[in-house]
Amino acid sequence: MSKSLKRVRAALEAAGLEPEIREVGEARTAQMAAEAAGCALDQIAKSIIFRGEQSGHVVLFVTAGGNRVCAEKASAVAGQPLGKADAALIRSETGFAIGGVAPLGHLGPVETYLDPRLLDFGTVWAAAGTPRHIFAIAPEALHRITGAQLADFTL
Repeated sequence: MSKSLKRVRAALEAAGLEPEIREVGEARTAQMAAEAAGCALDQIAKSIIFRGEQSGHVVLFVTAGGNRVCAEKASAVAGQPLGKADAALIRSETGFAIGGVAPLGHLGPVETYLDPRLLDFGTVWAAAGTPRHIFAIAPEALHRITGAQLADFTL
């Protein structure tokens, strides 16, 4: 088991949850993850990461799989201009590689915002630290564990 996957499992267990983690082969897109999980596209909690232009740190937006993050709204929510986060910054601050960034289990605190659309479901699925693993979670638990702020940042 990879270090990234172990960290996600540990974060879920520390929150008192029994992780349901699935190996799904390659699931680099929300559509691929939805097909692997057998769920609706919007039940995929996809992690979109930007670089805060003022802070220099990553800012995470967890959105429903069918939604797109609006750069202008996201910048307003974050209170700073946002730019592209490169792979090295993402890895150094979250501990995950692009394509497998989990919404929890990061190396340190990450400013996180959650799409309210995810709360419409009983269960959502998110990357579990690798491009080949996803985990199921109640969206309310995801909100609680991540400490994310609910915000409107989608198109």
